[in-house]
Amino acid sequence: MPIPSAETWKPFERGYHVVYREHEINHCPGCGRTHWIIGRVSAECAFCTTALPLAEASMRSHNGPVIIEHKNRDTHAWAA
Repeated sequence: MPIPSAETWKPFERGYHVVYREHEINHCPGCGRTHWIIGRVSAECAFCTTALPLAEASMRSHNGPVIIEHKNRDTHAWAA
């Protein structure tokens, strides 16, 4: 949902937003332990499987489409 103006955006009204922060001690909000399995966009507690988004992943902008280009795109190497 788009935000019409900057005046309507009030981050302090968002509430408690739990994220996994790299290079910090992260306690699980479910069980309180600190052992995590880290993925690309989320971290999962190794004990109770509570999942949190990565703070670094949520800071990236996703405005454009993802374009995957192969390293050998200029050569014409076809499988035999």
